[in-house]
Amino acid sequence: MRSLTLPAAVLALALALPANAAAPAVRQIDLVERATTDTISLHGGTAADNVGDVATFTNEIFDAANVTKVGSNQGICVRMVVGKALECHLTLMLADGQIMVAGPVLDGVDSALAIVGGTGAYVGARGEMLIHARDAKASAYDFHYRLM
Repeated sequence: MRSLTLPAAVLALALALPANAAAPAVRQIDLVERATTDTISLHGGTAADNVGDVATFTNEIFDAANVTKVGSNQGICVRMVVGKALECHLTLMLADGQIMVAGPVLDGVDSALAIVGGTGAYVGARGEMLIHARDAKASAYDFHYRLM
């Protein structure tokens, strides 16, 4: 069997790649969650904040102006590090489909979670969701979905 020299291998690879390979288009969806149902459903200990605490929620979702209701979300979070981090799984439900998200939510700072899939108009969804608390009470959050 004949082997390629390094320059020939580089040329073969360059010819195999598309000449105009562009970065994938990003679709941004900006929403607001009103956190009205967040509840600790299961306590992992006797303190106010414990490893293993389970938080559940089903909240309304509004447009970026926080005026028009556009859907809802539901999910579950487990406290992993007291006062620092939760591991969350949630589903955004809109009229044209669902977007599923998973990852760590950090206390007191913005967080980025992975978009792991979707249904309807969002089948095959990938990307990230950025979460930003709108106030110190965490009564509402800005959700920024970046779909690729």
